[in-house]
Amino acid sequence: MIHLLKHIKGDKTIWTIVAVLAIFSFMPVYSASTNLVYVVGSGSTFGYLIKHMILLIMGFVIIYGVHKIPYRYFSGGSVLMLPIIILLLIYTLSQGTTIGGANASRWIRIPFVGVGFQTSTLAGLILMVYVARYLAKNKEKKIEFKESLWQLWLPVACILVLILPANFSTTAIIFTMVMLLVFIGGYPLKYIGFILGVGIVFLTLFVLMAKAFPDAMPNRVATWESRIENFSKSDGIEGYQVNKAKIAIATGGLTGNGPGKSVQKNFLPQSSSDFIYAIIVEEYGLVGAFLVLFIYFLLLFRILIAAKKANTIFASLLVIGVGLPIIFQAMINMAVASNLFPVTGQTLPLISSGGTSIWMTCFALGMILSVSASKDETEEAILDDNPLDILHEAID
Repeated sequence: MIHLLKHIKGDKTIWTIVAVLAIFSFMPVYSASTNLVYVVGSGSTFGYLIKHMILLIMGFVIIYGVHKIPYRYFSGGSVLMLPIIILLLIYTLSQGTTIGGANASRWIRIPFVGVGFQTSTLAGLILMVYVARYLAKNKEKKIEFKESLWQLWLPVACILVLILPANFSTTAIIFTMVMLLVFIGGYPLKYIGFILGVGIVFLTLFVLMAKAFPDAMPNRVATWESRIENFSKSDGIEGYQVNKAKIAIATGGLTGNGPGKSVQKNFLPQSSSDFIYAIIVEEYGLVGAFLVLFIYFLLLFRILIAAKKANTIFASLLVIGVGLPIIFQAMINMAVASNLFPVTGQTLPLISSGGTSIWMTCFALGMILSVSASKDETEEAILDDNPLDILHEAID
């Protein structure tokens, strides 16, 4: 064990937080999966627990592997991956399927593994790295808006347009995080305002077109509308989910009913993924609820420290760009379960069941740990890297 710890680099507190969240997730996932077994009628609770454990172990392998990669590789790597992810998103839109009706999101199956993969999650991660690279490269330059339209906003637009038809909430989160990152990265405010305006106009046009041609994108806009309408109503599936989540939270009290003793898990759809926080509150009470919230805020604090300690601008922006979405997603999940936000289908990072979410969160954490482990990178070495040179080194 001590020999293994010698190979672990980077912020030890982040490693500890990730381990705590992963270990804590076993009981809620094991407990909440009874819904899938007895209501949906598939698998066994022990089987779902084993699957979740395997996904987390693979997640830790991803963190370990990624944190060993010098973070300068992520800069050029994002440029190489952009065309690939755009092709993947096009393939997903044309061939993707809905898995278990969850989130009405489009997925592709990973061959031989049998795990569903949500390509939009990977796209968001790569896009944040690419935006961080662009901002770092232009930090000392006067940004020309027309130039930035091609270099920065065209790739952003391509990815968001390809995600939007299948998953509005993920598109909104990625767009919000990009806007926050360009603001932090010093992109001119007047240009940010213009891009924000264009985004709102495009979304309005998309909704109008989807309503005018419903056969092109069946049920998508209707789904968004129903989620917003049902936010304050008790009828409909979203209203049903929120009501059951509220009952779970209300019956949890201060200390909860105890591990595995949730009643609402038997009635609450997506109890092991989208609404797992409600099950946590029912079983562990307000004490458990605030403890989970505190752990995520502690992770946010360590992410900000890692960004502050980073020795290059790219490293700081990279940490913020891939780290803040993890916290943002956690806050949205908890807000949905508490009926503070309409149903979005966002999971609770490292706690909810689901392979893609766990793996992409682990990949992002690996990048952050790679930055916190690095001591001798320079801005010039990173930003002058030719992406093709990185590919050549990787092949060698």
